[in-house]
Amino acid sequence: MAEIGRRSVIAGASAGLVSSLVGESHAQDSVARPPQLQPKPMMRIPEQIRSATPDDVRTAVAQAQIESSEHWAKKGGVKLWLYRKRAAPKSGETQPVLFLVHGSSNSARTSYDLTVPGKGEYSAMNILAGFGFDVWTMDHDGYGHSGSSGNNSDIASGVEDLKAAMLVVMRETGQQKAHFYGGSSGAIRAGAFAQAVPEGVNKLVLAAFTYKGHGAAEIARRTAVADRYRNNPRRTRDAAMIRSIFTRDGLPSAYDPAVAEAIAAEELKFGDKIPSGTYLDMAVNLPLVDPKKVQCPVLMVRGAFDGNSTNEDLLDFYAQLSNGDRQFVILPHTAHSLSYSNNRHLLWYTVRNFLLAPPAIPAA
Repeated sequence: MAEIGRRSVIAGASAGLVSSLVGESHAQDSVARPPQLQPKPMMRIPEQIRSATPDDVRTAVAQAQIESSEHWAKKGGVKLWLYRKRAAPKSGETQPVLFLVHGSSNSARTSYDLTVPGKGEYSAMNILAGFGFDVWTMDHDGYGHSGSSGNNSDIASGVEDLKAAMLVVMRETGQQKAHFYGGSSGAIRAGAFAQAVPEGVNKLVLAAFTYKGHGAAEIARRTAVADRYRNNPRRTRDAAMIRSIFTRDGLPSAYDPAVAEAIAAEELKFGDKIPSGTYLDMAVNLPLVDPKKVQCPVLMVRGAFDGNSTNEDLLDFYAQLSNGDRQFVILPHTAHSLSYSNNRHLLWYTVRNFLLAPPAIPAA
């Protein structure tokens, strides 16, 4: 893509953001919460939330009540934990399924259902359930509540995790396809799944994605210590490492320091070691997703200061996507971790608009 083309895509995406609203593994028996713990059906987040401020979002979510349940899938001999949130469906209603895929350093709930006391709404699951989605996520092999196969939980392993999880999702929802959202290496997992199982993906959101990693500072840092990840299937992920996620790109003011502390408090309950496979993949095995093989509509979102990618690298991927239904959005005043940022409301609006957009009218 010529340089002028790159600029046009970025400008168009930014304008749209401002003018719109930034919008056969064996499945195990599902384990639902006891009836006495089931909350009341939630009130839908109102339509005007699309033009709301972060305070409006917090108010709407505070008024909403969301149902949650836990489920299990099995990949070979490994049990994989799934988590679901949704509004109680109305009679005859079919809610679109949205599956959220976590990244390298945090498990599912700290990635997408985090509580930061006194700091507002950080649960993407709450927000997206309020928008009318049936929201699912999972702990990948070796993370959080899930068991471990003993492997390093690389991208290929993550794709197999998602295949196992989708058997449960399809059984529980009766739907054969889902929207997928992945953040960071979760975006690589989600993209690789869309490439491997195109019939299972409706729309795909790649947030903080990395394609080849050319020119990306954080990828260069990982490449320099690739042997560390190659020689050990697990790596240290302590409180200091969690804090570094929000400072390494040089824009710590884009995040509330309380976020890192809330993540650490939850994640360290599972210990300070996590799989190293996605770090190794991003250090030496990129690219892992072929844009020409991704058939579904795609939204790519990155923070303007994201050290895991560059505009040029991602626009190279974007230009090769086979589906003309695609968007590229850059979030201002934001680094790598989009859903934890002070501007996370812009992310939610962008995602909502993309996923709920009406279909295009085909041209002759």
